[in-house]
Amino acid sequence: MSVIEEARSATPILVRQAEAIRAAGLDALISCSPENFAYATGFVVPSQTLIRHRHAMAIVEPDGALSLLGVDMEESTIRLRAPGVPLTVWQEFDDNAVARLVEHLRARGLDRGRIGIEFDYLPARDLLALRAALPDVRFEPGEHILARLRQLKTPEEIALLRRLSRMADQAITDALAETRAGDTEMQIAARLTRNVYALGAEQFKLMIVATGERSQLPNVGPTERAIEPGDVCRVEIFTVIGGYQAGVCRTAVVGHAPPMAAEIWAVLVECKYRIMEMVRPGASCRAVYDAFIAMLAAHDLPPISFVGHGIGLHLHEDPYLGRAPILGRPEADAVIEEGMVLGFEPLCYRTGHGFGMQNKDMLLVTADGCELLSDYADTDRLIVIGG
Repeated sequence: MSVIEEARSATPILVRQAEAIRAAGLDALISCSPENFAYATGFVVPSQTLIRHRHAMAIVEPDGALSLLGVDMEESTIRLRAPGVPLTVWQEFDDNAVARLVEHLRARGLDRGRIGIEFDYLPARDLLALRAALPDVRFEPGEHILARLRQLKTPEEIALLRRLSRMADQAITDALAETRAGDTEMQIAARLTRNVYALGAEQFKLMIVATGERSQLPNVGPTERAIEPGDVCRVEIFTVIGGYQAGVCRTAVVGHAPPMAAEIWAVLVECKYRIMEMVRPGASCRAVYDAFIAMLAAHDLPPISFVGHGIGLHLHEDPYLGRAPILGRPEADAVIEEGMVLGFEPLCYRTGHGFGMQNKDMLLVTADGCELLSDYADTDRLIVIGG
């Protein structure tokens, strides 16, 4: 069996990684962040995201072969989720994870050559230890390879992100439909939490419930504040399955809109449709952002640094529809491509009227344009909560 045929027997994502590894002339690519471990394996090691020293690593080779390193506490989970995949287990408190990784690499004949690894995640002391233990290996930054691969979603990833998008949208919309003046932000959050799990999410991230004057604060959780007639309410949540996440935000008013709210919302809706017109293969990320900023400026609304970004295994991924389309390379533009999934969010936190507004959606770039994935709620007009 040829190298290419062997790679094709792996998952589509491993096939992509193997192709990228060969193109870069690497002998292996090691994923050590929770996001990229999940990208290679299809699952999250539960405590890796909670306890930094609990290293879990996925090693992919040029033929698409996958092997794993994991802590003893998570051995049963890893073996259940990846049956038959070679696994080296290190003992928490007794073993050194890096030393066991070195043994693992030597056993697989990876004790020389070029290996990519995530310089932006691995602790510096661990990288230094790897270099000292394997002097014939040239460790190189691999995060840019993984970031590029993750920009373009497989059909399976797109299907999951579509499901997550509608799930988040419905969870928020239905929670707001049950809400009335006098309810607290905590009560909204409780409804939202119930809905997220009832609709099938494994977990959620970054729940934002910001009402009244608090709607001007970008990333705040719920409080005991009771909502009142005339309040603006911003509610956002990221639904998660298998490490993948979709973020949706909806803005509502309690009973009636305060002065200027309907007018500002109309501007943000106009921005939404303008962005959707522009997002298509070949479009410039910076051009989309500049058009958005120009529309805000025409209505005397303050600018923000971006209006959208890639999303998938992380809340923010490349590319950005913003001042710096590629993270860490502010001088570079990025081209929108078919298969990208973007979170885009026409918003204005500092309207100057005591409230902030945001309309965050999920967008799939298709062959000839884009598709709105978070299509449960009608956001052309402000959602109204019963007064």
